Amino acid sequence: MKVLVTGGAGFIGSHVVELLIKSGYEALVVDNFRSGKREFIPPNVRFIDVDITSPQIEAVFSREKPDVVIHLAAQVDVAYSIQNPVEDANQNILGTIRLLACCHKYNVKKFIFSSSCAVYGEKNDCSIKETFSIQPQSFYGISKYTSEMYIQTFSRLFHLPYTILRYANVYGPRQSSKGEGGVISIFFKKMLNGEVPYIYGDGEQTRDFVYVKDVANANLLSIERGTNGIFNIGTNSKTSINELFQIIKSFTSSNISPIPLSERDGDIRHSRLDNSNALNLLSWNPVYDLQTGLNETLKYYKESVNPGSLKD
Repeated sequence: MKVLVTGGAGFIGSHVVELLIKSGYEALVVDNFRSGKREFIPPNVRFIDVDITSPQIEAVFSREKPDVVIHLAAQVDVAYSIQNPVEDANQNILGTIRLLACCHKYNVKKFIFSSSCAVYGEKNDCSIKETFSIQPQSFYGISKYTSEMYIQTFSRLFHLPYTILRYANVYGPRQSSKGEGGVISIFFKKMLNGEVPYIYGDGEQTRDFVYVKDVANANLLSIERGTNGIFNIGTNSKTSINELFQIIKSFTSSNISPIPLSERDGDIRHSRLDNSNALNLLSWNPVYDLQTGLNETLKYYKESVNPGSLKD
């Protein structure tokens, strides 16, 4: 089975591609390398340098005829979306629509979409279920939910099967210091470089951090399961930014204290995802707790990168 992975040279995408190959699938990477890196693509995996917003993407579908599309390519920076809403919509909405049109035309069997907890917006300090109201606080959250609606409508009109995965804050090796889960990458990189990190607001805002290899497994399971479903992919646990800083500080043996800054527009106070549907219907279960995931992430930065040059 041939699986086309958009954004397959990126942080999450490269882990998905590795797992696909390990599981016996044929993986094809489509990436414009705006944020992805060629060295993240496993050896012997074919890749095509093309932007999903370009009309050239149709030629890829015509030639390759993938069975499944896993769509990870996206603009993932909330702050960027607020400053550049047109570009955010172009990449996240129009890019998704172009892919969906190609999937319909070339008879793709399933479309797996990476969405976000950002679609829910501000909620109380509770476990968020997929049935909760949709109230995005940023253009990024709007663009992700708009894409979800296009996907569901393509399915209704053209019988294109899908699975939508709403991620909590993903972290792990190869992560950029941008995007939703980037705080972990930022803290590690700055502390290993002896630099002072920032904490926005009072630091008591909480997040549900989910390890990238667990997220990759959710994508793999979605090939055969969860058809026409929407699933939260998180750990159903919460960690404050202040708590996270102290953990990473202990891991890096740092004596640095963070610089407090004012809250950022579009940031939400609390986010924790109820993952019971994914556990029951995808047979997905997060294997990595935060301590284990952070240890692996630190190991990656120490072994794979010269700490003095830790940059995106």
